[in-house]
Amino acid sequence: MYTKYKRFIEKYIDTTSKEWEQYKTKINIEHYKKGQIIHHAGNVCHKISFINSGLARAYMIGEDGKDYTWNIMFNDENSKVNNLFVVDYYSFITQKESIVSIEVIEDCELLAVSYEDVQNLHGILQKEERLSRLMTEVAYATLYEKIIDRQMKSSQERFDAFMQTTPYLLDKVPQYHIATYLGMTPQYLSQLKKECKYSYS
Repeated sequence: MYTKYKRFIEKYIDTTSKEWEQYKTKINIEHYKKGQIIHHAGNVCHKISFINSGLARAYMIGEDGKDYTWNIMFNDENSKVNNLFVVDYYSFITQKESIVSIEVIEDCELLAVSYEDVQNLHGILQKEERLSRLMTEVAYATLYEKIIDRQMKSSQERFDAFMQTTPYLLDKVPQYHIATYLGMTPQYLSQLKKECKYSYS
């Protein structure tokens, strides 16, 4: 149950058996069903949750009342890129109200650690503070790349990048959500899929 999470952590820091056992005491195992809302906009994000299995998405409701997917969270060993944590990271690190909601797309098993426990662990394990800093750097780099892609790449280029890294999500995530995530209309996404040179079956 903890294997994937431990493997992820050890990509960044080394842990002793004692440190890992201490860390495990702070992890809560949570299960959610498809369609459940894990986090509501307007609330503060009080926990960060590693995805053991399943899919979730963060979304915003625009002024037009439409639903816009901000991020898709998943953990798949066959993917070239993973978004491993269910969290509004800005709200989590600032403890300010979130502007996104998080919905389960596919039944999820999550390993959650609260904000309070993360802060307490910083005082106990110096390595935990390093892990948090490295994760913040990764989160910033991911956000930076996402914004640059939206500003500098064409819809075709964004679709091609999506197909090169996570093509199987086309079969798991509703087309409308993928379209808003990539910044295009569902109609245009459908057209790109028909012309697609990549295999996603």
